[in-house]
Amino acid sequence: MDLGLSGRVALVAAASRGLGRATAERLAREGMRVAICARNEELLRRAAEEIQAATGAEVLAVPADVSKPEDVERLVSQTRERFGRLDVLVTNAGGPPPGNFFDFTDGQWEAAFRLTLMSVVRLCRAAIPPMKERKWGRIVHITSVSVKQPLPNLLLSNSLRLAVIGLAKSLAVELAPYNITVNSVCPGPIATERMEQLLQAQAQMQNIPLEEARAAWTREIPLARLGQPQELADAIAFLASENAGFITGAALQVDGGMVKFVL
Repeated sequence: MDLGLSGRVALVAAASRGLGRATAERLAREGMRVAICARNEELLRRAAEEIQAATGAEVLAVPADVSKPEDVERLVSQTRERFGRLDVLVTNAGGPPPGNFFDFTDGQWEAAFRLTLMSVVRLCRAAIPPMKERKWGRIVHITSVSVKQPLPNLLLSNSLRLAVIGLAKSLAVELAPYNITVNSVCPGPIATERMEQLLQAQAQMQNIPLEEARAAWTREIPLARLGQPQELADAIAFLASENAGFITGAALQVDGGMVKFVL
């Protein structure tokens, strides 16, 4: 299926590994030119080289910390300077640390706020103007199923990712006249380094073996397995495409059926 993305430009945040990396490669396979960022410059450069080698696409690697406003401005500016446009924005950031309510100081709350919510606000603020100019754009936020069903020991994520959904819903209405759609994907347990960190934290908290913690998560998933990063990337590619032009304000679960409520 032709998704109508060839020749367009995407910016994928936090794309040196995991869900961001899979998404950047998936969009590159559609013939998009892709800008990626991450804090670790070595991992970022390696990811860009590997994506370019695998897809033949032009990939721009910009070292950046999306929790810092000056880095976000530089990231979007360099993307526009290199490619002359920006059509698709995929917001993403490493998850805040696991823990319960009394585990966190004000400083940790503020750091999580900057990383989880303000990174999205600033990326959107910088990326929307060129989309408005062309009267076409796609914004996709990578969040978590915690916005649908709060997860144990993930107090910061449960709280702050909901604010991203509120922002997305509001922007979907505000940007609709410019033919810009705004959607979110809500990954459940996906086989990434972040998932391994959460499993290790759960195993330590409950004093159980790592494999027992993994099995406990898997039992909650009707498809009886963890997801793969490329499965989330496929959903994002669809939402970024011409085919999804009448979908906006949605929060799509990619969780193997783990979250079972109706709304």
